Amino acid sequence: MTTDIKLGGQFELSGISMSVYRMGYGAMQLAGPGVWGPPRDADAAIDVLRAAIAAGVNHIDTSDYYGPHVTNQIIKRALHPYPDDLVIVTKLGARRGEDKSWNHALSSTELLDGVHDNLRNLGVEQLDVVNLRVGGISEPTEGSIEEPLIALAELKFRGLIRRIGLSNVTPRQFQEAQRITEIVCVQNFYNVAHRNDDAFIDDLAQQGIAYVPFFPLGGFTPLQSSALDRAAAAMQATLAWLLQRAPNILLIPGTSSISHLRENLAAADLGLPLDLIAELNAIGESVRAEAQLTR
Repeated sequence: MTTDIKLGGQFELSGISMSVYRMGYGAMQLAGPGVWGPPRDADAAIDVLRAAIAAGVNHIDTSDYYGPHVTNQIIKRALHPYPDDLVIVTKLGARRGEDKSWNHALSSTELLDGVHDNLRNLGVEQLDVVNLRVGGISEPTEGSIEEPLIALAELKFRGLIRRIGLSNVTPRQFQEAQRITEIVCVQNFYNVAHRNDDAFIDDLAQQGIAYVPFFPLGGFTPLQSSALDRAAAAMQATLAWLLQRAPNILLIPGTSSISHLRENLAAADLGLPLDLIAELNAIGESVRAEAQLTR
């Protein structure tokens, strides 16, 4: 698949001297239901990855605990040897239990094992970017992240990791991390309705650090409003809103469908009228107001 989509312009990842298009691809949906086991159609998953690269995407987000191991193995099968400009960002800090649970894996031994799993299943000698995943299921929790981050920084010193990012963290944890090692990106829960990170995003933008929202389309009740339904019908306007929200926001919408991939990428070229932007902003304001009333 070829395209003249601009993919939202480019953003230079701090400390890497590589630019990525702001519209990337998230690999979570390449695994089976519940992000467990293989997909129903592995060949279709491979086709989607190759279509993304053909469209110009050069930023893939993954993790070896998706599956586990499944998405990285599919990425390797589809794209290895990788294009020179492709940046693969993976995550450490969790593992899957036999009961399909999601569990923390933040000890130095678990982080080392996770790095080697990623290296093996992706078929590389060094990981481009590794995000340290901490906190709860979707929300960060305050507390020091010094111990696991020092362990990850040691693996960077050994040459197994090129750069380090953070996932599911608070501004205070980000500041703590910066005292330990360079941080090139933050991946947190953020979308039209969930905007707790507004000030955080602006601070990162001033520092030239990428912010990658997960759950960008929500998937919970407050986002199922008529306003958002109308916006979503306008060529993934919610993704376009995120790109217009701040210049350091990178998107990684995932899909197992080539047609849906095209729709997602087209959002990069969608200019939103001011009235629609105001309507989408109002969703976040109403959710915050409702939250305050229930406290």
